[in-house]
Amino acid sequence: MSYYENQTKFLVSVDCVIFGYEEEQLKLLVYPRAFEPVKGSWSLMGGFVKQLESAEEAAYRVLQETTGLSNIFLEQVSAFSGTTRDPFERVISVVYFALIRINQSDEELIKSHGAKWWPVTSLPKLIFDHREMVERSMNILQQKAGSSLIGTELLQKKFTFMQLRKLYEAIYQREFDPGNFRKKILSLGVLEKLDQKNSTESKKGAYYYRLKPNLQVEVLDRIVKI
Repeated sequence: MSYYENQTKFLVSVDCVIFGYEEEQLKLLVYPRAFEPVKGSWSLMGGFVKQLESAEEAAYRVLQETTGLSNIFLEQVSAFSGTTRDPFERVISVVYFALIRINQSDEELIKSHGAKWWPVTSLPKLIFDHREMVERSMNILQQKAGSSLIGTELLQKKFTFMQLRKLYEAIYQREFDPGNFRKKILSLGVLEKLDQKNSTESKKGAYYYRLKPNLQVEVLDRIVKI
C-alpha cells in the first residue's frame, strides 16, 4: 500500500559548488551541461538523487565522479525549491559547497567532463539559479574563513604567512595589510612554526607554518576586522 500515492511527486537533485585555489585566485569548477534542457550551457556539477541514497551521499558521489577525490570537505548550503527555478520541470535542489586542492584532483577525469576552473571574479553565465547558489556559498565560505583557519582545505598542509594572506584576500576579495594580518593571526595562537623555509619569497626565506593539530578556534570578529 502506498500511503502517499495522492501526493505530488518532485525531482530532487544536488548541485555542488566546488571551490579550489591556485595562482592566488579562488576558483570554481563548472562544466558545459551534458543533457537537455539547456545542453552545453555552463552549470555547476550536480545530479539527481538516486532512490537508495541520501542527498549528502549523492553530493559525495558527484564529487568523486568529477574530481576523483573521496575525502573532501563538504557542507550543505541550502535547499533551492522555487517553483520556477527550473523552467522545464519541478526540481528541488540541495546545494553543497566543497573545498579541494586542485593539484590533488584527477585532471584527466575533470577534462573528460569538459569541466573548467574559473576564477570566481570572472565566472561565465550559469544556468537557472546557479549563480545565486555560488553567491550564497561564497557568503558561507567567508563566514567559515572568519571562524576557523581553512589552510587544511585549500592550502597545502604547510604554508607561509604570505600564502595564507593571499588566500584570505582571494576569499574576501580585498587586500589585507601584511603586518596587521601577521600580527592578528599570530595573536590567535593557532599556528605552529616549522623549521623549514620557503626561499622564493625573500632573501632570508619565509618560515613555513601549519595549523596546530585538533585545534578549534572562534576568530570571526578578529579576522574580518584586520
